[in-house]
Amino acid sequence: MQKNFNAVVVVEGKDDTIRLKQFFPGIETVETNGSAVSDVFLEKLKKLAQTREIIVFTDPDVNGERIRRIVTEAIPNAKQAFITRKEGEPAGAGSLGVEHASKEALERALTELHAVEAAEPDFDYSDYIDLGLALGKTSRKLREAVGIKLGIGYANSKRFYERLRTYGISYQQLARAVKEAENVQSDSNRDAR
Repeated sequence: MQKNFNAVVVVEGKDDTIRLKQFFPGIETVETNGSAVSDVFLEKLKKLAQTREIIVFTDPDVNGERIRRIVTEAIPNAKQAFITRKEGEPAGAGSLGVEHASKEALERALTELHAVEAAEPDFDYSDYIDLGLALGKTSRKLREAVGIKLGIGYANSKRFYERLRTYGISYQQLARAVKEAENVQSDSNRDAR
């Protein structure tokens, strides 16, 4: 990743900023200071977005998703960076967060950015169910694995479906990611025997 890039990264708090600057000293962040995103903050962000790219990089949890939705509604062309739940796990006590991710996970997230796509997706909810991503016993685990393959993080069934459509993931990309994830799961099940 380049040392300085023309972007402002939206994070939840100071610990996230400290972690990012530890590995990427030239990075610029703005902090929401929790999930209560103020109108003043959003106005500041809109002004920044006039001259800088905005990257939303929140924690892989419910509050992080809430913040992501609020910021993306205010800045529709904001890019999205994701870490997985596993990458955000603390070594000891604490909650999931960007502040716990490794340099490699942070770098991957900041280079594999996603943008909101205007194109109409070529699949619907019945296709989503048929691929096993909803209403199945293993759907949660499969969504998590597919989210890793596509670099879009984890979400519950409804949010994950919306995210796939928002980021313009095609049916072909989704089906390929499901197949790869299922192959990895079946390989690990065989190895466990």
